[in-house]
Amino acid sequence: MSGTFLGMPAFPEAARSAVADPVLRANLRHATHTIRARRARAVAELADWEALRRAGKEIKDHTLRHLDAHLLRLEEAVTSAGGVVHWAEDAEEANRIVTELVRATGEREVVKVKSMATQEIGLNEALEAAGIAAYETDLAELIVQLGEDRPSHILVPAIHRNRGEIRRIFRDRMGAWGRPAPDGLTDEPARLAEAARLHLREKFLRAKVGVSGANFMVAETGTLVVVESEGNGRMCLTLPETLISVVGVEKVVPTWRDLEVFLQTLPRSSTAERMNPYTSMWTGTSDGDGPRAFHLVLLDNGRTSALADATGRQALRCIRCSACLNVCPVYERAGGHAYGSVYPGPIGAILTPQLRGTVSELDASLPYASSLCGACYEVCPVAIDIPEVLVSLRERVAARGGSGHRVERAAMAAATWLFDHPAALAAGERLASATRRLHPSRPPGAGAWTAGRELPELPERSFRDWWRKERGKGS
Repeated sequence: MSGTFLGMPAFPEAARSAVADPVLRANLRHATHTIRARRARAVAELADWEALRRAGKEIKDHTLRHLDAHLLRLEEAVTSAGGVVHWAEDAEEANRIVTELVRATGEREVVKVKSMATQEIGLNEALEAAGIAAYETDLAELIVQLGEDRPSHILVPAIHRNRGEIRRIFRDRMGAWGRPAPDGLTDEPARLAEAARLHLREKFLRAKVGVSGANFMVAETGTLVVVESEGNGRMCLTLPETLISVVGVEKVVPTWRDLEVFLQTLPRSSTAERMNPYTSMWTGTSDGDGPRAFHLVLLDNGRTSALADATGRQALRCIRCSACLNVCPVYERAGGHAYGSVYPGPIGAILTPQLRGTVSELDASLPYASSLCGACYEVCPVAIDIPEVLVSLRERVAARGGSGHRVERAAMAAATWLFDHPAALAAGERLASATRRLHPSRPPGAGAWTAGRELPELPERSFRDWWRKERGKGS
């Protein structure tokens, strides 16, 4: 995975500064609560929501079990339709392929559809290093790019910005990237959207190369699908002469019938719409309609490693709806930047460590960026058991040892031995009860745990002793 966000502090340190920012917290609270309420209403309209959720899970699991066959079928279908398929093992290879494809056209700029895969590999930075300008055209991504910022949400990358901040970014930065913001620009949403339209229009009409991701790829026909709410994506997909799509291998679905399930669940889970305003689909190339050249870059970048993990592979079901972020109490307070990845929130806490590994302090901290409340699992449209994967990843991190985990491993080993020896456990319980008044509420060495909580008081006697005295006779 790209190192774009590495070098950041571990999650607890990054979250601490975010929590101390009252403007950021207010922006996040307002946005997540609004989206959460709208999504709940949209989902409640469907009596068969749980059946759709179950169907999405089963389709994804079946596809992942036979991923090799479906990808080969997809390659054959795309090639037959006039497209060219490239396989990229990692971010470096994917960036090299895209850079060479753009250079081959002779162009020095591209327009981009919102794509988390290209953010994951750091494509914009790679193109810039090669002298190629990449222009984001999604409104929120445009705000992030102009502000020299980083995305903080899967669906709404600029969720941490309010209207006043966006107005200042447009006023101060648009001119350096193209058409400047209109004079007298206000922070009214309609005025901000109009400024973005005027700025982007000239780029759409000029660009010869478009770069996209895809929400889904249909192996049956070689069709790619992008769902969006603004229409900017459709401009990028249809106007350029060359289209390059970078897509994670897990985005494939076997058939058109499978796609029908996700076109119901994704809009309701993400934008709380019954149907997204723009669903763009393309299959290879067609004379006189759309781009004349189409390239599909199939990206692994750690996905095969995740697939090998029987518990962790369910993260690859993700359809990037962001519902888990909007219900997560940790994300709501810390924001997306604290996760140090383009995949923030609960899904990022399980996906990023699997794609990048848990070697760095940042990645090793992500499985702990959760209260394990389970709200993320309840809203996931493909039933990813995020808490289960978090616990599994915590076991992996603890097994590596390192700061703090040696003590944890020793404590778990001692507890394992104690629970395997009932007599010793009973003796320990009686000793703990007898000395309970001497126990500190905040024992030394546990400051990180006791900073926000105290140890519970021990009872005068254990449940085992109570049962023996009160119920044990004659049982």
